[in-house]
Amino acid sequence: MDLFSNEVDHSHNWLPKDGTVNYYGTIMDLDEANAYYQQLMETIAWENDVALIFGKRIVTKRKVAWYGDQPFDYTYSNNTKKALPWTKELLELKKLSERITGETFNSCLLNLYHSGEEGMAWHSDAEKELKKNGAIASMSFGAERKFAFKHKQTQEKVGLVLEHGSLLVMKGTTQTHWLHRLPPTKMIKAPRVNLTFRAINSH
Repeated sequence: MDLFSNEVDHSHNWLPKDGTVNYYGTIMDLDEANAYYQQLMETIAWENDVALIFGKRIVTKRKVAWYGDQPFDYTYSNNTKKALPWTKELLELKKLSERITGETFNSCLLNLYHSGEEGMAWHSDAEKELKKNGAIASMSFGAERKFAFKHKQTQEKVGLVLEHGSLLVMKGTTQTHWLHRLPPTKMIKAPRVNLTFRAINSH
């Protein structure tokens, strides 16, 4: 079977400048995507995310989990997480993303959005623990959702829909020059699981 039988041009850069975003479309068949979705829902140690905003502790409806090669610390929104050891399914998906992209990852941040009403605000993944200009591979399962980019200076926007069982890669100077977000929508009632494989500086 052709891994990219959906005929998506994965060499196409979705950003007009100052970074690289490649979308590979679906990278597995529907049965496989459904099975991974179910396993991730059941086997991941999901927890509500916590953010410190203007000194106030906010607990999100969205749930998160953090896994890696080592118990890496990862701090964002003034909250530090320690990575858990890989599950069998996460290790399989990490290896798949590495084989397709040619990149190397040592950690994964997972997000569980219970419905379209849960989203993510504009941000960039440029925390000090992350390898500078390192690739981030984003794998999606469940509900199809729009994913948007906005240039930090020009405010230019780019959007695309991330499919069930799909892979998107952000690399180069994308995090330096672009913000990204998952816009909320009341149209979608089903959950979505997102995996972002990352390279943490391990020294």
